[in-house]
Formats: sequence, C-alpha cells, structure tokens
Amino acid sequence: MTSYLTIAIYIVAIFTLFLLTKEFDYKADELHKSQQKMKNIFDTLDVAIWSHDLKTDTLLITPGIEKLYGFKLEAFYENTDLWKEVIYPEDLYVLEERAKKIAMGENVTSQYRIVRPDGEVRWIQDSGIPTFDSKGEFVDFSSVLFDITDRKESEGLYQSLVEMSPDIIAVVYDGKIEYINEAGCKLIGAENQEQLIGQSAKNFVAPQITDLIKNKVFSPNKAENERYNFEFQVRRINGESIDVEMAARSILYVGRFAIQVVGRDITQRKKSEQTIKFMAYFDSLTGLPNRNQFRNHLNEVLHQQKNNMHAVIFLDLDRFKIINDTKGHSVGDIILQRVADRLETAVQNDGLVSRQGGDEFIIVLEDVDKENASLVAKRILNEFSNPIEVNNEEFYVTPSIGISIYPTDGSDEETLIKNADTAMYQAKERGKNNYQFYSNNLYGISTWKMKLENWLRRAMEQNQMTLHYQPQIDLNSGKIVGVEALIRWYHPEYGYIAPSEFIPLAEETGLIVPLGKWILREACEQRKAWKDAGFSDFPIAVNVSVRQFQDEQIIPFISDLLEEVGLETNYLELEITESLMQNLENSTIILNQLKSLGVLLSVDDFGTGYSSLSYLKHLPIDKIKIDKSFVDDIIYHSNQGMMVKTIIDMGVNLKFTVIAEGIETEEQVKFLTENACQIGQGHYYSKPLSADKLEKFLNEDKDHTPS
Repeated sequence: MTSYLTIAIYIVAIFTLFLLTKEFDYKADELHKSQQKMKNIFDTLDVAIWSHDLKTDTLLITPGIEKLYGFKLEAFYENTDLWKEVIYPEDLYVLEERAKKIAMGENVTSQYRIVRPDGEVRWIQDSGIPTFDSKGEFVDFSSVLFDITDRKESEGLYQSLVEMSPDIIAVVYDGKIEYINEAGCKLIGAENQEQLIGQSAKNFVAPQITDLIKNKVFSPNKAENERYNFEFQVRRINGESIDVEMAARSILYVGRFAIQVVGRDITQRKKSEQTIKFMAYFDSLTGLPNRNQFRNHLNEVLHQQKNNMHAVIFLDLDRFKIINDTKGHSVGDIILQRVADRLETAVQNDGLVSRQGGDEFIIVLEDVDKENASLVAKRILNEFSNPIEVNNEEFYVTPSIGISIYPTDGSDEETLIKNADTAMYQAKERGKNNYQFYSNNLYGISTWKMKLENWLRRAMEQNQMTLHYQPQIDLNSGKIVGVEALIRWYHPEYGYIAPSEFIPLAEETGLIVPLGKWILREACEQRKAWKDAGFSDFPIAVNVSVRQFQDEQIIPFISDLLEEVGLETNYLELEITESLMQNLENSTIILNQLKSLGVLLSVDDFGTGYSSLSYLKHLPIDKIKIDKSFVDDIIYHSNQGMMVKTIIDMGVNLKFTVIAEGIETEEQVKFLTENACQIGQGHYYSKPLSADKLEKFLNEDKDHTPS
C-alpha cells in the first residue's frame, strides 16, 4: 500500500514538473518574441542603446549604432572610445560639460555632430542616464542615441531664412515681443534684439492696431493657419513714423499660442503712390488742379447741381510766348507760378482754378449767373494791372478771358470748355486783356482759329513745314544716343507759328493724321540718309498723338513705310503721350502690335497726364521722358528735384530707360547724373537743329569718339 502511494506521489510530482516546464517554455518563447519585436522596432528607427555595467565591465550596444555612425558594431566593442573620436572637432566641448553632469549623478542630454566614414556629417542626440549604488559608487551607465540631422538642418535652414530675411519677422506673446529678427531691429531702429525683446508691442504700434491684430488672429471664426494682412504705421525708437505692410497668424511658440508677424517697410512705396496721385491730379509747377481733376470736378458739379447756373472761364496769357522765348523757361515758369497765385486771389472761394498746360488756365464758378461771372472776370483783370517782378525785372502779363454759361452755352463739360475757349479767342481778337462771353454768333469757332485752320491746310499743301532735330545725350559719356524729330512751321506772312498753337488745332480738325504721316516719312528718310552716311548707332524719335492712334491704318502704314524707306525697325522710336492711357485696352493692343514690329516705344512728358505704375508695368514701354516742368524743379522749386528723383526711381525699378528733357544748366545735369538718369535732352547740349546742322553735330561727336 505504501509503495502504491509513493508511486502516485512520484507521478504527480513528474506531472507537475512537466506542467511547470511547459509554462516556462511558453514564457521564454513569449519573452523571445517580445525581444525580437523590440529589436525590429529599434532596427527600423535611427536609435541606438549603449549600456555599460561598470561592476562587471559588461558592455551592451544595440545594432542600431551601425546605422547612426556608419561603423560596424564590432568596432565599438573593440574601441569603446570610438564614439568620442568621431565627434566633430568644434563640438568636443560637449564632452566636458557632459562629464561634469554625470559625475554629479544627473541625467544629461547632449547634441553634437559626428563624422561618418564616408565623410557625411550627422547630428546625434545623446541622452545619458548614470546609476549609483547605495554607497554612491558609479555602477552603471546607459545612453540612448538618436539621429536628429533632419530636424537640426530644418531648424538651421529656418533660422537662416528668418535671420537673413530682408523682411521683418517677429513673435508677439501676451502683447510683448518674444522674438524679432535683424531686419525687424533695423526697421525699428534698435542696435540689437536685446533692446526690443520683452518690450510691449504698443510702444511701437498704436494700441488700436495691436488689439485689431490680436482679435483677428485669435478669432474663433478663423480658418486653420489663416493669415491676415494689415497696413499701419510703426514708431521707430527715434520717434520717426514709417509705413509697414504686415501679415499675421497664430503659431505655437515654446508651447504657447502667440502671434507671428512678417512684414516690410513700404514708406517709399507709399510716398511714390502719393507722388503719382499728386502727378495725376495736380500741376507740378503751380500746384493747381490739372486738367484731369478739373474735368472730374466740373462733371461732378454738373451732375449734382443740374438746376443751377455755372460758369466756365478759359484764360490765356497774352504775349507770354515772347517772354518765354526771350527770357527763358525758368523765368517763364516763375511767372506762371505768380499767375496761379493771382488767379486764386481773384477767384477767392467762388470757384476752382486749374492749369490746363502752357499758359492756359480754366476756372469753374459754381452757382453763379452772368453778372457774378463778370465780377470775377473783372477781379482777374484787376489782379494783372500790376507787373510781375522776377529777378528785379518787371513783366506786364495780361489775360484774355472767355466765359461760357451752363446750361445756355452747353450741358456737358466738353462743350462748355470748347465754347469758353472760343470766347477767349474772341477776346484776343478784340485787343486782348479783356473778357468775352460765348455767343452763338461765333458759330462755334473763333476767326483766329478759322484762319489758323485754313493756313494749316495750305501749309501742308505748299510744303511750309520742316523738321528740326534735337540730340539726346548719354549723361555719363556725353555721346549722342538718340535724336528727336520736331516739326517747325514758318508762315510766309505771319512768321513762326509755335507747335503749341497749331498741333492742338490739327488734333481737333483731324489734320494731325496726314501731318503725322508726313512727319514719320520725313524722319525715317532722314534717319536712313544718316545711316547711309555712317551714323548707325541711335534711333530717331517721333511724337505720335492720340488721334493718330485712332487711325486704323497706323500699323500697316508704319510697317510699309519702314520697308519702303529701307530702315530697320529699331531705328524708329515712337513717343506717345500719357493721355493715351485714357483708353488703355485699345492702346495696349496697338502698342503691342507696334512692339511686335520692332520699333521702340517711349512715354513723353511723363508725370503730366494719366499714367501710373499699374498701367506702365503692363505696357511694352522702353523709355519714359521726364517733362521739362519737373526738370526745372531741380533749381527753381522748393522740393529740390524730389519729383524728378521719384520718377527716375520708378523708371529704374520698372527697367525703363529714363530721359530728362528741357535741360538748361550744368546743375541739372549733375543732379540727374547723381540720381541715375541715363539720357538728357535740352538747350544745355543743343537746341533743335536743321538736318544739315545736326549732321555737323554728329560729325563732331564722331570725331571725339575714342579709337
């Protein structure tokens, strides 16, 4: 019985041992699987583990170190200092800092670069964990190593872009500047970041602006990563205010939601826009509203006060051309400025005074009858009863005044201006220095204009017209780089008639079309003759009017003319006026067709009409010409040529060649050269010359060319 019991106990023991063995094998298998799984995870990551049991001097390194360092695993067992030896020399200082912290029993995370066997440099993040026993002895050290190259390079690239950016980049948290780059420091006028970090943004930006930005950026209705654009003024450290353009959005910065702003200084752009706006609506010489603004104002008056009477006064200075020709444009311009002042004094608050160009002024009087218009006209005549003094000389300037009344003399601005102009010519015929109201008996045109039109038709038939040529000079080298063709008319009885008198009439009557074709043919034939004579390095410029552009045959005419004359297209330059921009769509089509022919295109009298940056940058323009009135400002205006400098800067930025016309003094040449104007034209170099005289000029220029 006892033996059976013993056997039974033995069998149970064996069975229990069997079960325990099975459980152990199962656990071991699970452990192996877990270890293999961890190994697979480590092998797929750029991670290595370094574990060193200092008591037993047992070193364990995971295979991932091969992927990080590029060395075989065995190399690290053979040389336990290998990981130190491949550290980038400039990063060796990290080891000293690391050793100090480990000695104090602290966990330490270091970042350093290593050089792999193939020469590639990689960034390593090394997190070390020292273990000390109860006696304080260093018994074990483990380290986890990551490859963080991609992150570091991204951070470095981002930091470089931010720091080297010409734009302002800043981060604002809780209303204070947390970060600002070098460009931002310069913009605000700080020497370094320390001057600005921690300061309230409201020290530099108006509180209502900072509040607006904050409310927009943190609006609950905003889309993710949505940015907002703002324009506002920033106060620099020196108290000066500048205009900036900013984009703002929310970002996570050091674990907190902050505002990131990116922007730039647009002060110069704002000034340019203001200058362009001024040029579009004001006369630069007198400061009066120009033709554009006057017409807009008159249309507004006629639209808003349809039931009231209004008057349009057209005024022209008598014999002003004689003063301009004998005393020079500088004296003439000063007189025009004094005339503008006297007109404003005479009109007072009864109307708007504008300068139309040259010596012509137009005034609109609102809500006046014929009697009140007469009183204003008499006040104007009285203002000119005394001479104008310039440079200690007295000049007697008198006006001829024409007046039209709304609605009896016209119901729209064009008719009222035309009838006032007609009445002004009637005043000239009646002895000048008086005023005349428009009368239907004038049949819409003055006797003078009728005579002029008849003379003009005969002048074209009888070949009374000639072309003169004015050289255009490279301001740096002094060499001729272009020639402008200018029409001249000498009447056998009346004498010299200025283009300012007959060109507008030619435009009005349509005679400008045949006259323009004659000018183009004459200029092209003359340029071909000069080319055949050996002068082949400059174009000839010809003015083309708005009326000519309305001629459907202008493109084929120019193309056929150049082919017929045998002149290459690049020798012809067409000068257009800014008024062409009134019909931008049609003008763009024609200009592109001309450009496709190969001719050069320039904008004449830039700044006196309708053009703006938004128009010009879309047109195939090669050159812009600064109007003489702006060039005169260099010497005779308080702004000391700022308008000229602005135009040059705009032209250069848009990659146009800039020509200054009407140069009369060395001082103007110096200013233009210093401000990067390339080409000049004016009496300082040469007055307009006949073809024979210009050829002599060209020969002299050729003789002075270095061999």
